Amino acid sequence: MTLYFEEEGGLELSLPCEELANKVAEAALDYVECPYEATVNLLLTMSDEIREMNKNFRNIDAATDVLSFPMVDYETSGDFSFLEEAEEYFDPESGELLLGDIVISKEKVISQAEEYGHSLEREFAFLIAHSMLHLFGYDHMEEKERLEKGNVIKLTVGRAVYREEFPDTRMRITYGSERIPGLTILKNMMTCTTGLIFVMGCRVR
Repeated sequence: MTLYFEEEGGLELSLPCEELANKVAEAALDYVECPYEATVNLLLTMSDEIREMNKNFRNIDAATDVLSFPMVDYETSGDFSFLEEAEEYFDPESGELLLGDIVISKEKVISQAEEYGHSLEREFAFLIAHSMLHLFGYDHMEEKERLEKGNVIKLTVGRAVYREEFPDTRMRITYGSERIPGLTILKNMMTCTTGLIFVMGCRVR
């Protein structure tokens, strides 16, 4: 996998952003069993800049934590089989699949880590995992509809945590302002080879 990393703005996060982004992105690719080497562009920026992007591309005049710009027009979310006949999605020189772009607000990483009482590393890893699922074609609206039906499924939001093992854990699941208590995540349910563990379809707090 190739990650093109770019950073702007005077604020710096006190963590190895490029290295961590690589680990999470590769774990996400492994989890969805993407059969291709892939390219992802990552920009770390400031809230004013991401607000401007959000306004221009989504008509939402507000800063957000992360924006995702998928390059692939999926027929089915997370299904790469149709790409055998879609050369336009591949870099003609490297042959890698062009997944798209991720833009993250560094200020939001800090404020949300403080809000939820966990580390910058964990928040940053979550935002990368969240965005990677968007680059695989997963959609917020579908997630909301399925959560309202009581189903926790593999969709837009992922959580990456650094543990070699994931013992049986009681967690609270948050979707927007709605909390769903008491979800039991079983050990090794979704363990990636890097030791990054994804809880797909929900934000664990």
